[in-house]
Amino acid sequence: MNTLPDLLCLSHLRWDFVYQRPQHLMSRAARDRRVYYVEDPMFGTREAHLQVRREGNVTVVQPQLPPGLPDEVAEAHGRRLLQTFLRQEGVAAPLAWVYTPMQLPLLDGLATSAVVYDCMDELANFRYAPPQLRGRERQLFARADVVFTGGQRLYEAKREQHPRVCAFPSSVDVAHFAQARRDLPDPADQRDLPRPRLGFYGVIDERLDTALIGELARRHPQWQIVLLGPVVKIAPETLPRSANLHYLGMKSYTELPGYLAHWDVALLPFAINEATEFISPTKTPEYLAAGVPVVSTPIRDVERPYGEQGLVSIARDVDEFGAAVADLLGQNHAPRQRRADALLAQGSWDRTWEAMQAALVARPPLAARTGRLGQRGWTGGDD
Repeated sequence: MNTLPDLLCLSHLRWDFVYQRPQHLMSRAARDRRVYYVEDPMFGTREAHLQVRREGNVTVVQPQLPPGLPDEVAEAHGRRLLQTFLRQEGVAAPLAWVYTPMQLPLLDGLATSAVVYDCMDELANFRYAPPQLRGRERQLFARADVVFTGGQRLYEAKREQHPRVCAFPSSVDVAHFAQARRDLPDPADQRDLPRPRLGFYGVIDERLDTALIGELARRHPQWQIVLLGPVVKIAPETLPRSANLHYLGMKSYTELPGYLAHWDVALLPFAINEATEFISPTKTPEYLAAGVPVVSTPIRDVERPYGEQGLVSIARDVDEFGAAVADLLGQNHAPRQRRADALLAQGSWDRTWEAMQAALVARPPLAARTGRLGQRGWTGGDD
């Protein structure tokens, strides 16, 4: 008999958005327990209700609320709807797994077996971040039993704010992306593009150095630059345009190896700004698992360990970026790939999930409790 508590995940990312850390971890959680994945609310309905759909052992819950509600009223509606639904589902004292501090009020008055803050980004540094986000995060630190960070740089920023912080950098499903090393069909929307091809996939937003991409395309018209992903928080008309720049839209996780199989170099062309100071791009090990050489701007969690180990080329401006790409296009990548494979073999999402569970079990004992914002879950020393 399964005695694991149900898991209640509060996320700012839509389940059907770019497949990344929350989806990887919650899919693994759902192997042996029910998972309730609660998205940010949508506003526009006449009456408040929950939109619920089942995807195997994952139940995706999206509050639908009337427009124009004051924040406190909207939060009260969401909390009432969610907690009523959880009672109807027979959910008692779930493990709360929080990605966004803004959803913390949903836990007010709810009995939980434990609270995990899986801090995958410094959300307060993102464009259009709510002004109350930093205060909510302080409340979440006071409520959380354990804090996980999505990278080493983020760990360094958070480790003094909670007595138990563990770094769990981005992992990878090697078998999935290693499909790109086989002779997969070239997807129809890039099939007719000449080589060499440079590629990027992910969210296209303020974190991307669009000026770098535009200038790289201008200086090297013989290179075809493919960008996959949704455009978010920036106006599409502000993106650079040229005959060798190709915006092919969002692709599913399943489709990505097919695109990677026909790229010559993979790109991490991130801007160096507040929004990227703490990022740990999941696509770094994914590119490497696919067997595609990588050029990145100097993102700290890419430089360490991938740049330091010579697995990713680091470029600080468009001149270095172009030179690095040209160098990689003429290289034999087999030695680098062997070293990359050895590093990737040390980690996987399965191992990360198991290690997270071990870290949670190792915390000081805590009985299920009814929490109020600002209460401390437990006190204890560092690991």
